Amino acid sequence: MTRPGAGWVTRVRRAARGRGAGRAEPPERPTPLTTERVAAELARRGYHFRTSPGQITGTWDGHRVWFRLLGDENEILQVRGRWGDDLPAERRTVLLRAVNDWNRDRRWPRAHVEESDDRLTVWAEVSVDYEQGATSLQLEQTVTCGLASSIAFFESVDGLVALG
Repeated sequence: MTRPGAGWVTRVRRAARGRGAGRAEPPERPTPLTTERVAAELARRGYHFRTSPGQITGTWDGHRVWFRLLGDENEILQVRGRWGDDLPAERRTVLLRAVNDWNRDRRWPRAHVEESDDRLTVWAEVSVDYEQGATSLQLEQTVTCGLASSIAFFESVDGLVALG
């Protein structure tokens, strides 16, 4: 099943491939991460999001995603997504199997399940340490990786949960 807005990952990947082709510019020096830089990257892509102190949040394909700067110097960019659904605790085995399979076979995102009030929630996280700062391209790639891999994971969970 295709969700509304499907295809945005493909458009982002195509745009990223064409970016910088044929230019002979000096290499960009890494600069510290800021919430403003992350927001500017999301705005450049035309995404809708909200900012609050210390984080940015938005919804992609029905899943809530947060962009947060962590660490003593805000040097870690974390893209953290919450699956747009939750399940009753009785579906734990199916959900844990899906998460364990994903974590075994893929590097990103790191996925886990939380239980609260007899409901199961699934989370996906991509965290990158930019202690020395990040270039615009590094920031772009982390945002793309965090969003694309989280949404791909959530789609796989959707499929596995529907089966059983």
